[in-house]
Amino acid sequence: MALRALELLFFFYFSSHIPITAMIDLQALLPAHLFPQQLRDLLAWYGEAFRDPLVLDPPGWYRSLVLCEAVFQTPFFPVAAYAFFKGGCKWIRTPAIIYSTHVATTLVPILAHILLHEFPMTPHPGPQTMQERWLLVSVYAPYLLVPVLLLLTMLLSSTYNSTAGPPQAKSKKKN
Repeated sequence: MALRALELLFFFYFSSHIPITAMIDLQALLPAHLFPQQLRDLLAWYGEAFRDPLVLDPPGWYRSLVLCEAVFQTPFFPVAAYAFFKGGCKWIRTPAIIYSTHVATTLVPILAHILLHEFPMTPHPGPQTMQERWLLVSVYAPYLLVPVLLLLTMLLSSTYNSTAGPPQAKSKKKN
């Protein structure tokens, strides 16, 4: 029962990533005119409300992470959503381990930047107080926590990490 709840969490996580990536995250890479004004306004509202400098004025290193998301992760989202909706698909284990370790690793510099970087007072300043920093961390945290939970599930669940046991001894050749 608990495993099924995790699978449904993973299903919703991956399903929600498809529109978020297409409509929000890719704005860091693609020309603005490719997105409807409503989506540009939504991104601007979010960036201002949460003081997120990564979306208001994305640095090159952040754009490189979004490029990895677009090229490597986005094709995986519907596959993973299907696997976890169906449940018990052992073939998702290795791709899920690769995905989860990659994403968890990319969140380290994002969270460090939010917590440790000194943001100048510009027209779009980043978080200035610890309260603003932790609020922004709370927005990014699920994108670290769910992949870590996914990794642990793939490594520790007997459904996804079943071992076949020791290989069978081959029969001896007759002389």
